[in-house]
Amino acid sequence: MSSLRIVLNFQAGLGVLANMFLLVFYTFIILCHRPKPMDMISSQLTFIHIVLLLTGADIWLWDISESLNIENDFKCKTNFYISRVMRGLSICVTCLLSVFQAVTISPSSPLLAKFKYKLQNHMIYAFLFIWSFNLLLSSIQIFYAGAFTNVSETKQMKVTKFCSLFSMNYIIRALILTVVTSRDVFLVGLMLASSAYMVIILLRHQRQHRHLHSLSHLRASPEKRATQTILLLVVSFVVMYWINFIISSISVLLWMYNPVILSVQKIVMNVYPTITPLVQIISDNRIINMVKHMQFVCHQIFKKR
Repeated sequence: MSSLRIVLNFQAGLGVLANMFLLVFYTFIILCHRPKPMDMISSQLTFIHIVLLLTGADIWLWDISESLNIENDFKCKTNFYISRVMRGLSICVTCLLSVFQAVTISPSSPLLAKFKYKLQNHMIYAFLFIWSFNLLLSSIQIFYAGAFTNVSETKQMKVTKFCSLFSMNYIIRALILTVVTSRDVFLVGLMLASSAYMVIILLRHQRQHRHLHSLSHLRASPEKRATQTILLLVVSFVVMYWINFIISSISVLLWMYNPVILSVQKIVMNVYPTITPLVQIISDNRIINMVKHMQFVCHQIFKKR
């Protein structure tokens, strides 16, 4: 096994474990407590990242599918479709997270208060639209994915060890590329705009309240901490997205995927879903307090023994 494959599997394993821990935490909060709207969005993002990391580690799924005697073509189409859907959902939900936090920390006004109220009460419809749109968009591409065959390599582009993309009509390719690129550019632009707005709000808040609050109090503000966390996630997503976009564009234009380039691209793609739960775990006081409580309980148990 190559060193890049070892790095990829370690990265995927770490990301899946961290996301599963976070998903269990959010499930407990949603079922047993009064969840915040941000918890609902974050739980969606966590589930998406678990599936994204599992489909990215194609060796694991291939071994499982092999034991179930599933046809190679079906395995490739399923893996490709789920991966595409999850990538689209990841950018959509991250954008929703950024926009909602920007609205949350905005100065109070009747218009924003009304918008925030509608956003909170129509969250389920936003999720349904996001899922439906990405499921439909990715369904078009599934017809051009399948198991690697012995036909001329100019008619197919290998995208994993076992699967490939087959050449498609120029108009269809241009249409898919236009829709996907338009979606991504719009959402990335919206994320950057909301992030810039949040930075402006934080700087203004800090200047206005410097004479009333100490810097330590400002650092401890839950809203400020949550905003800084989301800003970090947005920046990491945008950077990794554009690196992945450049690699993908070059590969598609040359109609060639080198195994090393493919492994590097997968590592880049997995950076965001891997670091997101780690950043959220470290920055969420509820999780930190829960871990401290568990440590205290364990210490008391072992002390009695």
